[in-house]
Amino acid sequence: MKYSGISDELLFVDIISEDNHYKPGLRSEGEMTILWGIKDNSKLLVDGVEVTLKSGQIIFLTEFHKLFLPEVGLIRMIKFNRSFYCIIDHDHEVSCKGILFFGSYQVPVITLPEKEFEKFEILWKMLNIEMESKDNLQLQMLQMMLKRFIILCTRLYKEQNHLSGFHKLHLDIVREFNYLVELHFREKHTVSEYAELLNKSPKTLSNLFSQVAGNSPLQLIQDRIALEAKRLLYYTAKTIKEIAYETGFEDIQTFSRFFKNKEGISPKEYRMKLKAITAEKRPDDSLVKEPLLTE
Repeated sequence: MKYSGISDELLFVDIISEDNHYKPGLRSEGEMTILWGIKDNSKLLVDGVEVTLKSGQIIFLTEFHKLFLPEVGLIRMIKFNRSFYCIIDHDHEVSCKGILFFGSYQVPVITLPEKEFEKFEILWKMLNIEMESKDNLQLQMLQMMLKRFIILCTRLYKEQNHLSGFHKLHLDIVREFNYLVELHFREKHTVSEYAELLNKSPKTLSNLFSQVAGNSPLQLIQDRIALEAKRLLYYTAKTIKEIAYETGFEDIQTFSRFFKNKEGISPKEYRMKLKAITAEKRPDDSLVKEPLLTE
């Protein structure tokens, strides 16, 4: 089911199954997708990395993720754009750059506890019922339901990732850092550059990340650069030299050293290896219906 608003608001609510096997491909600008596993075990390829979506698990993808669905059990899907739920006027934790949607080098996953199933089932049913409404209150109702869904998921994510005990201000700094990396990773490669944007010292960021994130700020920057390089190696025909320049390196030698240190193989070897693996897992395009997800 699809909702379209007069200001380009878009919301899709649907079921993905073996009989209704969409091929999402690339994400659209400003697009967020929530996938909720109903049956074991769906296989997703997120940026070329296989992810198993089990029954009761929910995964959150941003516009930056590249997604294919080689094997589908049964998946509930909610997809919306920033015009539908941009969330600038909402609490940052449940915004489009909040805890679940702040970047592309992480794929947040939650597992629904048994005690929470009824809440989510009721909300899913109500969301589907409201999609059939045609009055002038429909947009507000759908936005309220989506926000409630995101709030419930955010609570579970914080609990399951041991974030509930941290001060909200500290989580906001980490979240904002991640969002700034998403915007500037091509030209800014050092912690000090992001510390300046946040009006914090590099040491303050390092101390904060050691408590909250588990990774250092520099690791997160480098992970994002490496992810973009891997995407360009797989999804484009650009030369390694072009990819080096596009990810902010002045020469191909520096880029190749960086990539090999991160991935253990050269960019050329990675391109060949990943394409061979993905070719085995991707379904025959002739058997795949045109995707609702890319409408």
